[in-house]
Amino acid sequence: MSLFDHKISELKRLIHNKEISISDLVDESYKRIHEVDGKVQAFLQLDEEKARAYAKELDEALDTRDEHGLLFGMPIGIKDNIVTKDLRTTCASKILDNFDPIYDATVVERLHEAEAVTIGKLNMDEFAMGSSTENSGFQKTKNPWNLETVPGGSSGGSAAAVAAGEVPFSLGSDTGGSIRQPASFCGVVGLKPTYGRVSRYGLVAFASSLDQIGPITRSVEDNAYLLQAISGVDS
Repeated sequence: MSLFDHKISELKRLIHNKEISISDLVDESYKRIHEVDGKVQAFLQLDEEKARAYAKELDEALDTRDEHGLLFGMPIGIKDNIVTKDLRTTCASKILDNFDPIYDATVVERLHEAEAVTIGKLNMDEFAMGSSTENSGFQKTKNPWNLETVPGGSSGGSAAAVAAGEVPFSLGSDTGGSIRQPASFCGVVGLKPTYGRVSRYGLVAFASSLDQIGPITRSVEDNAYLLQAISGVDS
């Protein structure tokens, strides 16, 4: 049984009871990525060095403070059209092959506040224009349930990574189905939030008035956790 077969609430209990560590969760994520992502091809960039260092920092924080973030120590993957400071953001396009953002999207700042651990950036249809993740400028993501089929799109990498057990949850973006369709294809839970519920600041837009950033998870309960962490007014 993978650690990621547990819900977030169960993982948080295991961490606080010191039955597992946050480093264990990050190890599980990268181990699984190294095992299966050569075939699934969900990830474009990994942030392994920083993720492992942050996991150790959070493990130490378990003993030194009483308050912890909503997603304390939970590994997450982020769709590659959501900007991440100093972590390459390409929108799956060779046009942005060397773009290292100088700021974080608001949702990424909120993930930091919630103390989630960023594992890496996830493949997509180039500039979110597609519905199969076959239109990436770098690689074609496969559906982990059947590698001969597509995972849907444009957030296909985000859905495939969760379905493949590489991360417990991820962020995608949805204009006209780009979270909901791949979540359906990959057998996971995807939500397009109500307009304004989640900030679009730092999302490389396909259609600004329609785009929404939203959660992809393995359960409805986990979806609620992630939505709570990224929601709120953004001045």
